[in-house]
Amino acid sequence: MTRRSWLLLVVTAAMWGASYMFIKVALDDFSEGAIVCIRTALGAAVLLALARRWDALAPLRGRWPWVAAIAFVQVVIPFLLITFGENDIESQLAGILVSAAPIFTALLALRFDHDERSQGWAAVGIVVGMLGVVLLFGLDLSGSSDQVVGGLMVLAASLCYAVGAMLLKHKLSGAPPVGVAGGQMAVAAIATLPLCLADLPDHAPSFKAAGALVLLGAAGTGIAFLWFYTLISEIGPARASVIAYIAPGFSVVYGVVLLDEGFSVGAVAGLGLILAGSWLAVGGRAKRGSARDHARAVPAPVQEACAAVEPEPVVAAARVEG
Repeated sequence: MTRRSWLLLVVTAAMWGASYMFIKVALDDFSEGAIVCIRTALGAAVLLALARRWDALAPLRGRWPWVAAIAFVQVVIPFLLITFGENDIESQLAGILVSAAPIFTALLALRFDHDERSQGWAAVGIVVGMLGVVLLFGLDLSGSSDQVVGGLMVLAASLCYAVGAMLLKHKLSGAPPVGVAGGQMAVAAIATLPLCLADLPDHAPSFKAAGALVLLGAAGTGIAFLWFYTLISEIGPARASVIAYIAPGFSVVYGVVLLDEGFSVGAVAGLGLILAGSWLAVGGRAKRGSARDHARAVPAPVQEACAAVEPEPVVAAARVEG
């Protein structure tokens, strides 16, 4: 990897890790529905422009009903759950809990996707990741019932990402991810517009809250997606997916340093267990596997940021755009 690639990887991870901090700041002046609506509208503006430039919308003809349906599972519901959940839990914990999505993917595969069933070390990864979740709820989210509910909301969001990724694989296989992502963001913006209009701010939002929301939508969802695709074309999907394991660490740093959230040994331990479990669950030990195997291991925190990273189309896009 070149110095430029390393820099792009770290900056993209830093931007995605900041999403939970931006949500927390935006909640000071915006309703949950407004945050999701504005965030997805800004993301759609960036992503659809890229999709049009790369001719990634034409292949979706006849598949828009599935794009819209999956948008609710992959974007609308989890984005709302995370935003509502952050009313009661710290941003760093939200970033950590979302990283549990590969654990849910592995669990769902036991029943719904035989090709993705976990065996050996991957099965061990499920157990390790679940221990990390239990540790977080036992130590960091045990202060009040509101905290527990907030944590469960974010954990439910990571389950939605796992379900959405599985639906993408089976219903939109071969579709250009940037087109799917842009379409999903547009659907989400329209779907949450009534929530936004029903609870508009009764005062002018602060520059801090408005700036956080703009960065969350345009940068965290739009620009970072472009940078992620640039990395895929330069270093391949397997190496690019490392972003997903770096981003939660940034969410912890931002929460502690910029939002004055408490530094918890339990949170760090939970993060370590969840990321280690996720790495194992998606086949982290299978270093001799094929490029296809590694491409399939793009973790769900990346899916959260771009809303639609489907492994096989990612490889195809890397060939086209590279």
